[in-house]
Amino acid sequence: MDWVVVLTYAVLVFWGWISIYAAVFNEEAGNIVNLTQEYGKQGMFMATSLVIIAAILVSNYRLWTNFAPLWYALTILLLIGVLFAGKKIGGARSWYGIGGFSLQPSELAKFSTALMMGFYLALPRTNIKRWPNRLVAASIFILPALLIGLQPDVGSSLVFISLILVLYREGMPGYYIGIALAGVALSIVGLMFPLKWTLLTLAGLSVLTLLLLPKKRLYFLLNGLALAFASATVFAVGQVMENVLAPHQQVRIRVLLGLENDPSGAGYNTLQSLIAIGSGGWTGKGFLGGTQTKLNFVPAQSTDYIFCTIGEEWGFLGATLLMGLFALLIGRIIWLADKQKDTFSRVYGYAVAVILFTHWIINIGMTIGLVPTIGIPLPFFSYGGSSLWGFTILLFIFVKLDAERWNRLS
Repeated sequence: MDWVVVLTYAVLVFWGWISIYAAVFNEEAGNIVNLTQEYGKQGMFMATSLVIIAAILVSNYRLWTNFAPLWYALTILLLIGVLFAGKKIGGARSWYGIGGFSLQPSELAKFSTALMMGFYLALPRTNIKRWPNRLVAASIFILPALLIGLQPDVGSSLVFISLILVLYREGMPGYYIGIALAGVALSIVGLMFPLKWTLLTLAGLSVLTLLLLPKKRLYFLLNGLALAFASATVFAVGQVMENVLAPHQQVRIRVLLGLENDPSGAGYNTLQSLIAIGSGGWTGKGFLGGTQTKLNFVPAQSTDYIFCTIGEEWGFLGATLLMGLFALLIGRIIWLADKQKDTFSRVYGYAVAVILFTHWIINIGMTIGLVPTIGIPLPFFSYGGSSLWGFTILLFIFVKLDAERWNRLS
């Protein structure tokens, strides 16, 4: 096994556990294994994760490579089923109720989607430079993203959409990423300025471009397509904002863009998060010393906003160490993925890195006000069995595949 990955995982999980303990600390609750408390349950999730890790490491790697379509199909069925049989938590029907616990199938769908991408891209007939193969490859992560969006769980949907970076790494032209980034920029512009003036500005830029470019039919065509794409994007984002997103989601986006000030409503979480992180200073207030944490000023401080506890108790230095550990883990996975002898393991490794990176960046960005509050966990840190099990399975399947690369033909 690659012990850098394994030991980094262990440090992150243990640090996450004591951070959950600090976030919900109650002097009257007793010891750290109290199963009525979140930290006690998280300890149990950690113990079961060890069983999961052992099962993966002793398994035959073909269980994951050859049966990837089966794992994918099972999780798609779970995602469909939760829309009808799931229970609502936080306004989203994303969970199966099992006794006193809940299971979130979207967490399990991450590893199965990564497996399916590895399976498809490793087929001899797959050529990512051909349009039909690109569409099939993209549909592998778009399907679960759409099903999760119906719950609705926008944050988790974005994680699946980010797997387009895997296709880019496998040879898909980079202009797709450029188009996606342009779409994001146009969406922001469309939300910040009136539609009429935005469309007029786009038309003016299009005319100016025509005047500057050589008078060729191809340039006229490309300019027209660019104008149509830009106009459709700014129009569509306005329609989605007004007719699709829930009122609380609309307010969160407006607050993020500075179009609205709501410190006691949609902006409350981010404001309290920034206060908690900033109050930690350089070295923090010490373990169990965070006043913002102890007095429960930050909502969801053991789940989506667990980073606030790090910032307040461990300070800038602790937060920097945490960021360094995540960078080390993700960088190591990418380095190992590039060393794989087969396409399946390489693609799966890239997918693992992309999923962890997306969670890491969005969660931290959410707590410091750089992205809207969309509710996705910080890997290995946030409280929750589904989250910890899902990330553990995702990571250790790659650890298993990497450990087997010496026994497999190049």
